[in-house]
Amino acid sequence: MASEIEVGPASELTPGTVMGAGRYAVGNADGELFAVTRRCRHLYADLANGSIDEAGCLVCPWHGSRYDVQTGRMVLGPQRGFEKIPGLDAFYKALTVVLPLGRGRVVQRDDTLYVE
Repeated sequence: MASEIEVGPASELTPGTVMGAGRYAVGNADGELFAVTRRCRHLYADLANGSIDEAGCLVCPWHGSRYDVQTGRMVLGPQRGFEKIPGLDAFYKALTVVLPLGRGRVVQRDDTLYVE
């Protein structure tokens, strides 16, 4: 389908894995597949290079912001020195209430994953 983006073989998206597919960061949070737009709201780091924490949140590779992959909202603002800036965490959390990461739906056909 024209509106779908191919991710790749389902076998490559094992739990804890995040990869890029077009404009999406696609991951597997303990068996739950997700797709969110791949640019962090802080400094636009590529979230496809991120990781998944023990709570199933997508973690930004640059400054450790964490995102709820179900809602696209930031649940923890930038870290690695940025947490010391008063109000920064609250600002980014509020921003993602209004402008959460976009979300796509991951589907599997045969052994291939797609984002729609």
